[in-house]
Amino acid sequence: MLENYFPILLFIMVGLAVGVVPMVLGKLLSPNKPDSAKNSPYECGFEAFEDARMKFDVRYYLIAILFILFDLEIAFLFPWAVVIKEIGLFGYVSMMVFLGILAVGFIYEWMKGALEWE
Repeated sequence: MLENYFPILLFIMVGLAVGVVPMVLGKLLSPNKPDSAKNSPYECGFEAFEDARMKFDVRYYLIAILFILFDLEIAFLFPWAVVIKEIGLFGYVSMMVFLGILAVGFIYEWMKGALEWE
């Protein structure tokens, strides 16, 4: 019975090794010579000029969420394109309905001005 769980245990051990071994090797083998430049906060090549906890405009988050949403939906096109010959007309029509809904959503966002940045 316990031999059925061996692949799971092996998977966990390999995952931990992949995560922990590079960190341990980096800590042991890397030179540790900190100076003021290495220990200073770095933000786009210049010193930070405002508090890191300042409020962002909600449009920033909206654009980010829209990008992730459309990016993930477009990712469904790759497996569909690979099996287009096997799924036939039904698969083609289903994807066209999906893309139509995606296009309607995109046009709606565009018309509402959600993609405008002032």
